[in-house]
Amino acid sequence: CVTFDGLGEQVFADDRQQMQGQHPFDLPEYQGANVLVVNANFGCGSSREHAPQAIAKWGIQAIIGESFAEIFFGNCVAIGIPCVIAEPEAVKAFQEALKTNPQATVTVDLEALKASCGDLTIDVQMNAGSRQSFVTGLWDSCGQLIANVDKIRETAAKLPYLNWAN
Repeated sequence: CVTFDGLGEQVFADDRQQMQGQHPFDLPEYQGANVLVVNANFGCGSSREHAPQAIAKWGIQAIIGESFAEIFFGNCVAIGIPCVIAEPEAVKAFQEALKTNPQATVTVDLEALKASCGDLTIDVQMNAGSRQSFVTGLWDSCGQLIANVDKIRETAAKLPYLNWAN
Protein backbone atom coordinates (compact mmCIF):
# COMPACT_ATOMS: atom_id res chain seq x y z
CA CYS A 1 0.00 0.00 0.00
CA VAL A 2 1.06 3.56 -0.56
CA THR A 3 -0.02 4.89 2.84
CA PHE A 4 -0.29 3.23 6.23
CA ASP A 5 -4.01 3.98 6.54
CA GLY A 6 -6.05 0.91 7.39
CA LEU A 7 -3.04 -1.22 8.31
CA GLY A 8 -4.17 -1.53 11.94
CA GLU A 9 -7.18 -3.59 10.89
CA GLN A 10 -4.85 -5.96 9.02
CA VAL A 11 -2.27 -6.49 11.77
CA PHE A 12 -1.40 -10.22 11.98
CA ALA A 13 -4.11 -10.89 9.35
CA ASP A 14 -2.78 -14.30 8.29
CA ASP A 15 -2.28 -15.51 11.86
CA ARG A 16 -5.66 -14.19 12.92
CA GLN A 17 -7.41 -15.90 10.01
CA GLN A 18 -5.60 -19.16 10.70
CA MET A 19 -6.57 -19.00 14.39
CA GLN A 20 -10.24 -18.43 13.49
CA GLY A 21 -10.95 -15.70 16.02
CA GLN A 22 -8.75 -17.12 18.80
CA HIS A 23 -5.77 -14.81 18.19
CA PRO A 24 -5.19 -12.45 21.15
CA PHE A 25 -5.92 -9.47 18.89
CA ASP A 26 -9.41 -10.91 18.32
CA LEU A 27 -10.25 -11.90 21.89
CA PRO A 28 -12.49 -9.41 23.73
CA GLU A 29 -10.43 -9.49 26.93
CA TYR A 30 -7.41 -8.02 25.12
CA GLN A 31 -9.19 -5.28 23.17
CA GLY A 32 -7.72 -1.87 23.92
CA ALA A 33 -4.38 -3.30 25.05
CA ASN A 34 -1.49 -1.00 24.21
CA VAL A 35 1.50 -3.16 25.20
CA LEU A 36 2.40 -6.30 23.26
CA VAL A 37 4.31 -9.11 25.03
CA VAL A 38 6.16 -11.40 22.63
CA ASN A 39 8.76 -14.15 22.53
CA ALA A 40 12.13 -14.51 20.79
CA ASN A 41 13.20 -12.88 17.53
CA PHE A 42 9.93 -11.00 17.17
CA GLY A 43 9.57 -9.21 13.86
CA CYS A 44 11.82 -11.61 11.95
CA GLY A 45 10.89 -11.37 8.28
CA SER A 46 9.24 -7.97 8.80
CA SER A 47 11.92 -5.76 7.32
CA ARG A 48 9.45 -3.29 5.82
CA GLU A 49 8.05 -0.47 7.88
CA HIS A 50 4.53 -1.81 7.36
CA ALA A 51 4.69 -4.36 10.20
CA PRO A 52 5.47 -1.83 12.95
CA GLN A 53 3.09 0.66 11.34
CA ALA A 54 0.25 -1.91 11.48
CA ILE A 55 1.05 -2.63 15.13
CA ALA A 56 1.08 1.09 15.92
CA LYS A 57 -2.15 1.71 14.01
CA TRP A 58 -3.78 -1.06 16.07
CA GLY A 59 -2.84 0.93 19.18
CA ILE A 60 0.27 -0.78 20.49
CA GLN A 61 2.57 1.75 22.17
CA ALA A 62 5.34 -0.53 23.50
CA ILE A 63 6.56 -4.10 23.01
CA ILE A 64 8.15 -6.36 25.63
CA GLY A 65 9.97 -9.40 24.25
CA GLU A 66 12.81 -11.87 24.59
CA SER A 67 14.52 -10.45 21.49
CA PHE A 68 13.71 -8.56 18.29
CA ALA A 69 14.78 -8.78 14.68
CA GLU A 70 17.16 -5.88 14.11
CA ILE A 71 15.37 -4.16 11.22
CA PHE A 72 11.98 -4.54 12.90
CA PHE A 73 13.43 -3.02 16.09
CA GLY A 74 14.88 -0.08 14.17
CA ASN A 75 11.60 0.56 12.37
CA CYS A 76 9.72 0.48 15.68
CA VAL A 77 12.10 3.00 17.24
CA ALA A 78 11.82 5.22 14.17
CA ILE A 79 8.05 5.52 14.63
CA GLY A 80 8.14 5.79 18.41
CA ILE A 81 7.42 2.27 19.65
CA PRO A 82 9.90 1.27 22.35
CA CYS A 83 10.88 -2.41 22.25
CA VAL A 84 12.36 -3.68 25.50
CA ILE A 85 14.03 -7.03 26.12
CA ALA A 86 13.51 -9.27 29.14
CA GLU A 87 14.75 -12.72 30.13
CA PRO A 88 12.62 -15.55 28.69
CA GLU A 89 11.41 -16.58 32.17
CA ALA A 90 10.34 -13.00 32.91
CA VAL A 91 8.48 -12.73 29.59
CA LYS A 92 6.69 -16.01 30.32
CA ALA A 93 5.73 -14.80 33.81
CA PHE A 94 4.46 -11.54 32.29
CA GLN A 95 2.39 -13.43 29.71
CA GLU A 96 0.93 -15.64 32.45
CA ALA A 97 0.06 -12.60 34.55
CA LEU A 98 -1.79 -11.13 31.57
CA LYS A 99 -3.66 -14.39 30.96
CA THR A 100 -4.75 -14.40 34.59
CA ASN A 101 -5.74 -10.72 34.55
CA PRO A 102 -6.09 -9.37 30.98
CA GLN A 103 -7.29 -6.00 32.26
CA ALA A 104 -4.25 -5.43 34.51
CA THR A 105 -2.48 -2.14 34.06
CA VAL A 106 0.81 -2.61 32.22
CA THR A 107 3.59 -0.07 32.43
CA VAL A 108 6.96 0.13 30.74
CA ASP A 109 9.36 2.48 32.52
CA LEU A 110 12.32 3.26 30.26
CA GLU A 111 14.09 5.37 32.88
CA ALA A 112 14.04 2.62 35.53
CA LEU A 113 14.19 -0.21 32.95
CA LYS A 114 11.24 -2.00 34.55
CA ALA A 115 7.94 -3.33 33.25
CA SER A 116 4.98 -3.99 35.51
CA CYS A 117 1.76 -5.92 35.22
CA GLY A 118 -0.33 -5.77 38.35
CA ASP A 119 1.91 -6.95 41.21
CA LEU A 120 4.58 -8.36 38.88
CA THR A 121 7.60 -6.20 38.01
CA ILE A 122 10.37 -7.40 35.72
CA ASP A 123 13.70 -5.98 34.62
CA VAL A 124 13.91 -4.97 30.97
CA GLN A 125 16.76 -3.81 28.74
CA MET A 126 17.11 -1.50 25.78
CA ASN A 127 20.27 -0.37 24.05
CA ALA A 128 21.55 2.90 25.48
CA GLY A 129 21.14 4.96 22.31
CA SER A 130 17.52 4.03 21.69
CA ARG A 131 16.66 4.33 25.36
CA GLN A 132 18.20 7.80 25.58
CA SER A 133 16.27 8.87 22.49
CA PHE A 134 12.97 7.90 24.12
CA VAL A 135 13.82 9.26 27.56
CA THR A 136 14.82 12.64 26.12
CA GLY A 137 12.03 12.67 23.54
CA LEU A 138 14.49 12.87 20.66
CA TRP A 139 13.51 9.65 18.85
CA ASP A 140 11.53 11.58 16.22
CA SER A 141 14.13 12.95 13.77
CA CYS A 142 11.50 14.48 11.47
CA GLY A 143 9.88 16.17 14.45
CA GLN A 144 13.26 17.50 15.53
CA LEU A 145 13.86 18.96 12.07
CA ILE A 146 10.48 20.67 12.07
CA ALA A 147 10.93 21.98 15.61
CA ASN A 148 14.35 23.40 14.74
CA VAL A 149 13.65 24.76 11.26
CA ASP A 150 14.85 28.27 12.16
CA LYS A 151 18.19 26.97 13.45
CA ILE A 152 18.56 24.79 10.35
CA ARG A 153 17.89 27.74 8.04
CA GLU A 154 20.37 29.86 9.99
CA THR A 155 23.07 27.21 9.65
CA ALA A 156 22.24 26.55 5.98
CA ALA A 157 22.48 30.28 5.21
CA LYS A 158 26.12 30.19 6.36
CA LEU A 159 27.04 27.30 4.06
CA PRO A 160 28.66 28.54 0.84
CA TYR A 161 27.33 25.67 -1.24
CA LEU A 162 23.64 26.21 -0.46
CA ASN A 163 21.62 28.96 -2.07
CA TRP A 164 18.31 29.43 -0.20
CA ALA A 165 17.20 32.22 -2.51
CA ASN A 166 15.90 29.76 -5.12
